[in-house]
Amino acid sequence: LESDELEQFQEPEEILEEENQETVEFEEGLASEVVEEELPQVEETVQEKYDRSLKKTRTGFGARLNAFFANFRSVDEEFFEELEELLIMSDVGVQVASNLTEELRYEAKLENAKKPDALRRVIIEKLVELYEKDGNYDEQIHFQDGLTVMLFVGVNGVGKTTSIGKLAHRYNQAGKKVMLVAADTFRAGAVAQLAEWGRRVDVPVVTGPEKADPASVVFDGMERAVAEGIDILMIDTAGRLQNKDNLMAELEKIGRIIKRVVPEAPHETFLALDASTGQNALVQAKEFSKITPLTGIVLTKIDGTARGGVVLAIREELNIPVKLIGFGEKIDDIGEFNSENFMKGLLEGLI
Repeated sequence: LESDELEQFQEPEEILEEENQETVEFEEGLASEVVEEELPQVEETVQEKYDRSLKKTRTGFGARLNAFFANFRSVDEEFFEELEELLIMSDVGVQVASNLTEELRYEAKLENAKKPDALRRVIIEKLVELYEKDGNYDEQIHFQDGLTVMLFVGVNGVGKTTSIGKLAHRYNQAGKKVMLVAADTFRAGAVAQLAEWGRRVDVPVVTGPEKADPASVVFDGMERAVAEGIDILMIDTAGRLQNKDNLMAELEKIGRIIKRVVPEAPHETFLALDASTGQNALVQAKEFSKITPLTGIVLTKIDGTARGGVVLAIREELNIPVKLIGFGEKIDDIGEFNSENFMKGLLEGLI
């Protein structure tokens, strides 16, 4: 689904009037999304969204790189040690930083490089190669001919529910029949938040009684989706990572219930990660990958941080593809991840 297929979102007047009262309990950013959508917006290209959202990361990395090269007049062991530290500070991950530094040592010997500037372009080229080394790396979302079931996991506060709401709008605007399932039944406000998103983007939301068994709510949602000919069913789940055993049991039960209705589902299991948490996002990805099989990452809040390099760490250390990316707070600031667009946005002006 391309961004130019989607019509601009217009918020109903009654929602705007009630906004101050209704969004207090919801995630930060919902009110600003509604207000901003009133103003006429010049439609951005996909690449412009990447360039805008990665500005802080690009500026921070560029400044560190420039300061680093200004500090060295020769290529020696201290040069490589400081470079590795710079890369780690840029949130590309310890493994990426170590591997890249070793490759640069080899390149320096091969080219007999004596001046740091001779290796500047090589650093950028090696970063790009991280995304080109594996032709089987799957960034595509696997939509089915009939019902596509997407399961969303992630800790509270990373923008998981907000991402689901924005995706519901995106797919709904593209002509798909979308339904949401509120399976985070124990967190205060979680069900109400998803229900509010459903109301805003005109998409049905399946809910259960307060503190209902999440699997029973999922079962109701699956049966309704099949009966009503839904194209895309998105399931919001709890994110209590501090109690891994209970969470694992809950997600396993949800998985069994899903397969009881659609044996090959869920077709996608997305982990929502907040880019601004840097290496902590990598830790969360490692923990969730132990709890449930993951098919992709939803990377949120990339526009508000200088820590976008975490994408490279996830790619290298976990081999889990980033499939969706949040560009900002507006209702249409979400899209399918594209590594070429990402790397251009990350390295613009540096190469």
